[in-house]
Amino acid sequence: MYARTTTVRGDPRAVDDGIAFIRNDVWPMVERMDGCIGMSMLADREAGRCIVTTAWADEDAMRASADAVRESRRQAAEVMRAEAVDIAEWEIAVLHRSRPAGDAACVRGTWVDIPAGQVDGMIDAFRMSLLPRLEDLPGFCSVSLLVDRPGQRGVAAVTYEDRAALERTREQGAAIREEFSRATGSTITEVAEFDLAMAHLHVPEMA
Repeated sequence: MYARTTTVRGDPRAVDDGIAFIRNDVWPMVERMDGCIGMSMLADREAGRCIVTTAWADEDAMRASADAVRESRRQAAEVMRAEAVDIAEWEIAVLHRSRPAGDAACVRGTWVDIPAGQVDGMIDAFRMSLLPRLEDLPGFCSVSLLVDRPGQRGVAAVTYEDRAALERTREQGAAIREEFSRATGSTITEVAEFDLAMAHLHVPEMA
């Protein structure tokens, strides 16, 4: 399974308008496309940064949708008064849910560069050693790992039940990240926290 992320950096004051546009206009359209298996949206209201992720049953479905979503992406950028829009395509390597995410859920995203030839090894290590430790963190709901094999990079998103749980796990989460990074030779390039503004991903368990 595959995913496309669209990262919009815009006016913080327009984030809620952007969320409403994605929820009310974009999602109903994307949901009807062949091979679509869901959409999520992360929002950092202070920074004006949102990440919309669409999930697809296979690479062909993801590629076939590219032209159809171009206009809605332009409109979303306009609604959010975007300064920049970045698009990336990923393979969904891991997805594990312990419980559903509620309306107050928050997400911590970690972006990494992966050593050449080590993508599969990193995925295996994530499943076997990192996932069980994340699942033990208080307030844990779910985790996903997306990888870009040609770009030798990945992004992990861990969802917590609310902002308080996200904050309680910062120190422990940082220690786990650093240990995993050293063990796999990967380089952490960014860590960011978001509200889970929309959660309609129907990707099956891939742990």
